[in-house]
Amino acid sequence: MRRTATGLLVAMAGVFVLSSQYLGVHPSVGYVRAFAEAAMVGGLADWFAVTALFRRPLGLPIPHTAIIPENKDRIADTMAAFLQDNFLTPAVVARRMQDMNLAKAVGDYLAAPAQGDTGIRLRAGAGALLAEFLESLDPERLGTQVRGGLKSLAARVELAPLLGQMLSAAIADKRHLPLIDSAVRWAGLTIEANEDLIRTMIHEKANGLLRWTGLDERLANSVLDGLYKLLAEVLVDPEHPLRGKLDEGLSALAHDLVHDPEMRAKVERAKNDLLDNPAVATWWIGVWERIRASLIKTAREPGGALGGQLGASVAELGRVLRDDPRMQVQLNRFARRTAVGVATRYGGQIVRLVSETVRRWDARTVTDRIESAVGRDLQFIRMNGTLVGGLVGLTIHAAGHLL
Repeated sequence: MRRTATGLLVAMAGVFVLSSQYLGVHPSVGYVRAFAEAAMVGGLADWFAVTALFRRPLGLPIPHTAIIPENKDRIADTMAAFLQDNFLTPAVVARRMQDMNLAKAVGDYLAAPAQGDTGIRLRAGAGALLAEFLESLDPERLGTQVRGGLKSLAARVELAPLLGQMLSAAIADKRHLPLIDSAVRWAGLTIEANEDLIRTMIHEKANGLLRWTGLDERLANSVLDGLYKLLAEVLVDPEHPLRGKLDEGLSALAHDLVHDPEMRAKVERAKNDLLDNPAVATWWIGVWERIRASLIKTAREPGGALGGQLGASVAELGRVLRDDPRMQVQLNRFARRTAVGVATRYGGQIVRLVSETVRRWDARTVTDRIESAVGRDLQFIRMNGTLVGGLVGLTIHAAGHLL
């Protein structure tokens, strides 16, 4: 555009020179010469005006030229004040957001893309974002922080009453019976796996007479058979007295966990000893790292379960926002208050950021950026000045002949 405007000015200069040589040929040549002469004046004047905005014409130190570079700081302050007065005051922010249904717009966007490529990209983007977030965390530091938080939370919770209430509820609902059955089976298997050890212990405890007569072996068999028989009876008889004793013992334990200060103190000491054990800390760090690695792997799978879950969750959230007017009112009110709060608290800082950023730019940067934004229209000013100047010169020339 600059070359076009300059070319038009050069063309008018050529017309002026050419028409000056043929003034005597015909009276109309004088009109052409007057048009070209005035067009040159208009074009040069507008070239000077446009150039003076950004730099000194021909490098000459003419006053009131290079206006933008010379007034860069004042322009920065003016831009900042304009931004604050028209966009960042609480009243303006609240008024502009009053008629915006931001929640519904977000809901429409989140609910709609579930069936298209946008939904796939949204799920993939959410999964990648989660994976990158997890990868950016320091595993050891975060694991330590999470462990410290869990330890602090566990330390504040009195464990004994909670265990007692859980045990009482399990006994009342008879949910402890499968555990008793499992314990009985485990006891039987343990005895069976350690029969030789039990026989050896009985042989060692028996006196010499029993060993000499071989009764120690019969005694060992009788003990083992009695144990097996007892466990079998307990297992098959729901009303066995031993089961009643176990129920009574568990009920007493549940009561003591809730009401016995000494029992509660023992449980708390055991809990604190467990929390302070370095082995527990090492174990938790390993557990957390496995959880983190598994989440990263799942999040990075394009068609994995996490991507589908994220997509379904996002779509469901979008449908709620789209179809629930009360939710929209609440979220819009929250968004409006948040924006007003940001404008109130940080409006001045945002304005200072704009002002200081422009102030730090060098004069050439400011000039280039503004000229790049409006330069095309500025060159039209030069072309219009050339044509309008020519028309004015033509009018004056014609008026002179008529008068």
